[in-house]
Amino acid sequence: MGRPTATGNRTRTTRVGTFLAVVSILFMVSGCADFTDQDRAKDAGAFSANNESAAKKEQPRPSPTEPPAPPPPGPCVDPDPAVIATCLASTAAVMPGDDQGDVTVVAERTTGKIITTKRYGPQRVLATAPVDAAGDGGLIAFAFSPTYSQDRLIYALITTPSDNRIVRLAPGDVPKPILVGIPKGATGNMGSMYFRSPTELVVATGNAGDPAAASSPASLAGKILLVTSFRSDANPRPRVLASGLGSNVSLCPSTASGTLYFADQGATEDRLQVLEPSGPKVLWTWPDRPQIAGCAAASGAIYVSTTRTQHIEALNEPTRQKPAITPPAVVLEKRYGALGRMVALDNGILQFATVNKEYGKPVSTDDRVVKWLPPSSTEDRT
Repeated sequence: MGRPTATGNRTRTTRVGTFLAVVSILFMVSGCADFTDQDRAKDAGAFSANNESAAKKEQPRPSPTEPPAPPPPGPCVDPDPAVIATCLASTAAVMPGDDQGDVTVVAERTTGKIITTKRYGPQRVLATAPVDAAGDGGLIAFAFSPTYSQDRLIYALITTPSDNRIVRLAPGDVPKPILVGIPKGATGNMGSMYFRSPTELVVATGNAGDPAAASSPASLAGKILLVTSFRSDANPRPRVLASGLGSNVSLCPSTASGTLYFADQGATEDRLQVLEPSGPKVLWTWPDRPQIAGCAAASGAIYVSTTRTQHIEALNEPTRQKPAITPPAVVLEKRYGALGRMVALDNGILQFATVNKEYGKPVSTDDRVVKWLPPSSTEDRT
């Protein structure tokens, strides 16, 4: 299948630029551990199961002469070394805050907060937007300005009492609307966004519970949009890249190939699709509807996270040499509960968030963000 090289170059450049902008977040959280900001846990309960194999892979080996420092006390300390954020409100978008995946930036859907943290904290709020968190609305997605290190701007997809909209968040200022009038519904509000280039913001919107709106050219629901104007007054209508999307749409661009993959939940099946020059193409469907909530592309594989079946599943990323898709393989099963959004780093590490407070059986440290290295690429199985 064709893949425009220019898009791939823009995607890779944007990812590098975003990392250079966001890397300053690392210094904000790299001081001595301070767990006082994570005391929002409710009643203490059972911790999540520890993962000995992950501990061996991801924990630094202590010096023979220096015993490892004990973890800080408190109900928000998860013994699993892969867990890098705890005691969050119900989550939405997640992205890495450094190039090793030790720092995360995560959206609390129900509070409107964008939080950065790492294992043992502290949690720091980068921005907050007033949101209507009814149903699956709220703070849905966010993207750092390509020049974040200079302007400290964050763009967010949020739900208000009247609509879903894109706003610009600046320190010490009220949210400024960039694109308004995206339909909202009792369900079907969840979408996704990322900067494809410094001047192109790709935004996926849910169908707001109305499949007809997703297919209608007059509606901004159920679409992949290309936003190129970022003024805080009336902006031109964005270009529509794809229509007919379902609910809980997640975008997962591949930095290696420049290809844009996306997943959604349809009325009869969950789907993984690719955006080609001719339009969307379905790569795989799940008639059993596991409730795909996130997707990520890395190291020759496409990963999806599921809420109902509590899986991460992997498929091979198609190439010109190997265009066929092999059946998805379950690479993580029912270890962290109901899973939400996920993101891939260029080194193959994934970060994913749980949504147990909304859809699962929360433990005392939920909701969480997990840093996880998949066992192997699906290309090895083709």
